[in-house]
Formats: sequence, C-alpha cells, structure tokens
Amino acid sequence: MPRTRVLIADDHRLMREGTAALLRTDERLEVVGLASNGREAVAMATRRTPDVALVDLDMPELGGIETCAALREQLPGIQVLILTVSEREADLYAALRVGAAGYLLKDMPPGELAEAILEAGRGEPRIDPAMARRMLGDMTAPDAAGQRLDDLSDREREVLALLARGRRNREIAETLFVTEATVKTHVRHILEKLRIRNRAEAAAFAARYLD
Repeated sequence: MPRTRVLIADDHRLMREGTAALLRTDERLEVVGLASNGREAVAMATRRTPDVALVDLDMPELGGIETCAALREQLPGIQVLILTVSEREADLYAALRVGAAGYLLKDMPPGELAEAILEAGRGEPRIDPAMARRMLGDMTAPDAAGQRLDDLSDREREVLALLARGRRNREIAETLFVTEATVKTHVRHILEKLRIRNRAEAAAFAARYLD
C-alpha cells in the first residue's frame, strides 16, 4: 500500500523537525518536505505533491489560513490540516472556510497525529474534540438547527452521531452493519440537508445540537 505523503510547514525549526521525526517512525507515512513559512510551503507542495499538508496557523510571509487557501487552489486534491496552539473559534471557522480538512491543537497526544494525517489522506477530516464542542455558536439559530435535524432520517441521525464521536466510514459501516458505500451516501445526504460543507463541520454541528 502506498504511503501517505506529508508536507510539514512550521516556522519553528524544533517543531517542524520534531514533528517530522515523529512521523518518520510510522511506516505508513512519508515526509516529503519541511517548510519554514507559508510561501515556501506552497512552492514546495507544487513540486512534491504531498497528499496531506500539516500547516501551522501563525507563520511569516504567508499565514496558515492563506497557505491553506493557496494550497487548495493550486492542488485541489491536497488535504490541509491546521496544527496550532490557537483555541479561538474564529481561527477554526476561518480554516474551515478556506477548505481545511481539519484543525488540531499542538497539545494533542503525539500518537494521534499520525492517525489524523492518515484519516485526512482518506478524505476523513479530524477536528479537535474540544473545539468541535465549542464551535458553531454563530452557524445557525437553534430553531433553524432543529429544523435541519428534523429533515434527517433516523439512519442519517445515527450516522451523524457516530461522526460526532470521530468514527471513520469503515467503523460506521461495521457499527450499523452496512457497506462503506452506503455510509458515504448517508454522509453526502447529511451534508446536503444540513447545508454544511464537510465531515468536520457535521461533527461540530452534531456536538452542539444532536441529543
């Protein structure tokens, strides 16, 4: 099985090299580049075509949000994970708006980082659970949120609840005794009915509004 190719962008040398050393211990990952700022990250990504870019939020020349937007524009297939110390909801919203596949805090357990990158590479975004519980306060009024939830079928609610707990498509399929293809269809319908863009936002919506 081909390894997931990872680019790391962080202006702190100790952080980017330490992260690279950590990821290189996982045989499923291949670190293809280390960038010290956003502009360098974009240029490097166009040459080395990583599957996932791990991007710090606060960097010189081009910040993490701008870097994410540029990467998504130039390499539509790339998945961008923001790795940051910022717990500001505004930063999370900004990252999601420009197409980030996930938002991770730098105090996360080291062993979870590789799994988050692999999930992003499979199109299964990851958002820090604490941030997911706090976000979406301004996404929609509670009454409107309730109406959107009413539009979901019972099975779609089950899938949404499992998304909120960070379950992957395979795990959801095993739990509900259906195929992964069926789960993907349910996820697509959930996003359409809730009028949100990705799994990370769906998980955050569920964490706030689903009983």
